This record gives sequence, C-alpha cells and structure tokens, in this order.
Amino acid sequence: MNLFGIDFSVGALWLVAALVLAIMELIAPGFFLIFVAAGAAVTGLVVLAGPDLHVIVQALLFAAFSGVAVATGRRWYHRSPSTAGSHGLNDRTAKLIGRIVEVSEPIVGGEGRVRVGDGAWTAKGFDMPAGAQVRIVGAAGNVLLVEPLI
Repeated sequence: MNLFGIDFSVGALWLVAALVLAIMELIAPGFFLIFVAAGAAVTGLVVLAGPDLHVIVQALLFAAFSGVAVATGRRWYHRSPSTAGSHGLNDRTAKLIGRIVEVSEPIVGGEGRVRVGDGAWTAKGFDMPAGAQVRIVGAAGNVLLVEPLI
C-alpha cells in the first residue's frame, strides 16, 4: 500500500494505528484506548507474519485481540489494590481511623470533642474525661467514633 509516497505493508499500518491510539490515550487518558492499541499492535504483528489475510479476518482478529486486552485490563484494574477502593481519597474522616487522639472536651452522655492535629472534632463514645487518650474507630459524617485505649 502506498501512502504519501511511502510503501507500507498492511501490518505496518496496524502498528501505526496502535501508535496513534496509544498517543490518543496519553492526550486524553481514560484507561481504555491503551487496550485497543494493544489489540491493534497484536493484529499488526499477526498481519506482518501472514500478510495475505483478508481484511475481514484482520477486522475479526482486531476485535478479538482488543476484546481480550480490554477484559484482561479490566480484571487487572479491579484486582489492583491501589484501585480497589478510594482509600480515603477526599474523605478526611476515613484517613483518621486508627489514630490516637486526646479528648479536648469531656465526653459526657456519649458526646464530646477530641483534638486532631490543630483542630477539634465532635466525637461519640464512652464517657471520658478531658485529656484521656482515645482511638478513632470510625466516623459518621463529620462525627468521629472513638473508644478508650486499653
């Protein structure tokens, strides 16, 4: 095939398409086009190995390779520990769970305040005097759930 005065094999065109798709993924990341690019690259390699494949067979191979790449990527993405949950992203209270803090205003009747860093948060838990050390075990909205250290 002659394109812009350059002779290209059909396999090379598939590889160029893979490169273009990969660049598009870099420009507008969506974590999808990279798998389609992988399908195009594998199709290009197969067509280079067997250049007499009919265009319909090439399209079917591309669809199959892209589908396998997307399915594999999706499975990997969902199993990845860094993407399995939000890990407290944009959730300040989730990041506080497990921290040991000091009661700044006594917890009376199950409610008081604790000092976290340079701020004070409303806390719910067992009655505790000011100055007691407690562990943050959960959160309900902006209210921290605390328990005494044992």
